[in-house]
This record gives sequence, structure tokens and C-alpha cells, in this order.
Amino acid sequence: MEVGMHPVAVIGAGPQGLAAAAHLLERGLNPLVLEAGPSAASAVAEWSHVRLFSPWPELTDAAACRLLEPTGWTAPTRGYPTGAQWIDEYLAPLADQLGDRVRYGARVVGIGRKGRDLSVDGGRADQPFVVHVQRADDEEERIEVSAVIDASGTWRNPSPAGADGLAAVGEKKAHEAGLVDYRIPSMQDAAEFAGKHVVVIGSGHSASTAVNTLVRIAQREPGTRISWVLRRGAVGNTFGGDTADELPERGLLGQRAKEAVESGVVDLHTGFRAERVSIEDGRTVVISEDGRQLPAADKVFVLTGFRPDLSFLSEVRLDLDVRLQAPASIAAEVDPNLHSCGSVRATGAADLAHPEHGFYIVGAKSYGRAPTFLALTGFEQVRSVVAELAGDREAAARVELSLPDTGVCGGSGVFDAPEDSDRAGSCCAPAPQLIQLGTAPVAR
Repeated sequence: MEVGMHPVAVIGAGPQGLAAAAHLLERGLNPLVLEAGPSAASAVAEWSHVRLFSPWPELTDAAACRLLEPTGWTAPTRGYPTGAQWIDEYLAPLADQLGDRVRYGARVVGIGRKGRDLSVDGGRADQPFVVHVQRADDEEERIEVSAVIDASGTWRNPSPAGADGLAAVGEKKAHEAGLVDYRIPSMQDAAEFAGKHVVVIGSGHSASTAVNTLVRIAQREPGTRISWVLRRGAVGNTFGGDTADELPERGLLGQRAKEAVESGVVDLHTGFRAERVSIEDGRTVVISEDGRQLPAADKVFVLTGFRPDLSFLSEVRLDLDVRLQAPASIAAEVDPNLHSCGSVRATGAADLAHPEHGFYIVGAKSYGRAPTFLALTGFEQVRSVVAELAGDREAAARVELSLPDTGVCGGSGVFDAPEDSDRAGSCCAPAPQLIQLGTAPVAR
């Protein structure tokens, strides 16, 4: 179907969704941004207290800046913003400039081809997409669009504590009781955790961020205990690339966490794969598959990564990797089982295309369950995808991004390697047989 006959739907008014809309406008196409939340970047607002480890120049998109500059807006150039600052100083002004092209309280619940279900081939590509939207007033509507850019992210679909990828027995009940949470704590939680035992489960940047925040709380509130739980049998690259990381703040994030463990402020538990979460006298006890159990905790933060919500894409023809749920053509590039030597290459329209012509997944969701996504990657994705939709194949194929090195060599390490094994995290180590996922590296 010819792009331009209908608007291009962009799902999500986050950093990549808003950038996609700016590129569409610049190309003379009509964007329609559908945001489930009540405001722009509503997911970012939920971790507004967290400071990003990417500097300002890596957090703004070029087309978005060009759209904003006539209003007198000036791009921030120094420092590392919090989520709240990212919204206030860039994302909210961008959404305001896009005006009524952004619709809030519009949750996408399904996408299909007009008059064709998943099994129908005939004339499929000639039909518009039909996006089913659940509005804030509980009414549902169908919107015909020429193409779809899914930038809905993964924030509201966190991975559970259970090591088998499913919620541990009792985890949902503990979450409902307020004993298990999937967010990053803030210093405002200091009074709540004073003198208490807090557990962090996870090995990615969000887990390191949580540990560092809790260490600051413990320094202010003596008697506060912190336990950090890793599924893998060895620390591996949990502490990141240190001074070799080309994003210095990301390197410092892991270094601070490492120092907290080495000083004894944080108790580190490796090879601990949660199977059960029980509630005893108003506290939580986490039990592993091998029968070990942690001391009763007052709070458990589960920061084991995120996964894409594919529930509303059941009528879209997708080509996804069976392990990571990322587009098959980029899965090997982002697979944490295989490598983390430097950064993955930039990805564009050709990498992100699916059998459903005119449908693209961009942003953190395009990496599926992999934890290596950066904002810069997403901006390059939407630039290329929009160029493809506009018919500019040359621009779509061009790479206009050089990603910073992580300073970490090797994959996640052999999953069951002993703590002192020299194979943990080695470039020469064979790929482990199980997936160990961290969280998307967006914050420190």
C-alpha cells in the first residue's frame, strides 16, 4: 500500500516514538502517535528519579531538534539528566510541538490488515493496517493507517524473579502485598528501608543502579542490610567495563557496585535461581531451586530485565528470534549469550523489516529480551525506517551512527561456571546454554 494515503501510526510517545513522528513530518508524511499513558514519555516518568548514564548529546534526535529549534528551544549539551529532566527539557516540549498528532489515553490492543486475518495472502500488502485502540473512556475504535512503527518499549512488561522465566511460586501474591517490586528504588525510600533487609535480584544496569541507591540509604540509615542475587554462577561482567567503558558514567555504575560488594556493605549471592517466594510474618523469603533461602526480607526488587509485549501483534506476520523475541536478522548481534565485545552495530530498516510489509518494531522492543539497547540506537533506527517508508532507499541503507564501546569483552559467561573460573565472561568461552538477562542500559 502506498504510504501517504493514510497516516503512519506510531505506537508510544516515548523517546523513539516522538523522534519517529519528527522524522515523518520532516519527510512530508502524516504521523499519528498513539500513547497509552496520560502524557508524553509516561514510562520514563515512572523512573523519573533515575539519572541516565548517557550524556545529553546522546539523548536527543536530530530531526526532533530541528523541529524544536524554531520555537526558541536549545538542545542541552552538558551533563547527565534524570528521567524527569529528560522529559521536562526535551520530550515534553517535543510532544507539545507535535500537537494533536499525539493522542493520549489511546492504548493499542490489536493490529491487523483490513479484511485479512493472519492466514490470508491475497491482496494483503494492498490493504491498509487497521489499528484497534482502547480509549481512556473505555470506547474502542479502529483506525486505518498505511504503516505502523511500534515504539511501545518494554517498560511495563518486566521479567519475573523465577529463574525459569515464569513468576516464582508466590511471587504474584508477594507483589500484590507490596513486598516485591519491579522498579528502581529512590532516595525518597530511605525512611521505608531504614534498618530493614532489602534484596535486589538481577545483574544488569538497573540492578546495579538499585544496589548503589540502597548503599547510599544504608550509609544514611545504619542497620540497613542489602542482598544482591545473581542467577549466574559467576560475577562475569556484572560490574561492566569500568574505565574501559566509553560511557564513563556507565563504567562508574558498575565500579561503585563492585566496591560495595568488596567492602561487605552488600552481600552477593551467585548461582541463586529463585523458585519460590513465601510470606512469613509480613516479610518475604526467597528460596532457590537448590533449596537455599535468603534471610527474610522487608522488600525484594526484581530487576531481571524486560520482555516485549507481543499480545496485540497476533495478526501481524512477524519474523522473531525464538530466544530473544527480537527481529531474527539482528538477534545474533544483540544476543547476550554470544558476546558483549564493544557495542552491537547500528540497525536500520532492512534489519527491522518483517514479512508484514510496512510494519516495524523500533526502540527497546526491537531488542526483544536483550539488555543492550541505547537511545542512540533507537534514533538511528527511526531515521532509517522513516526514510524507507518515504521511498528514500539510499538514506535508509546509510549508517549514520557510531556506538560507544562497553569496554566489556565476552558474553554473559558460562552460566554455571564457578566463581573463580577464568571462563566466566571470556571472549573464548563457548556460548552458555541458558539465557541470563539483565535490564536495558538506560540508567545508572
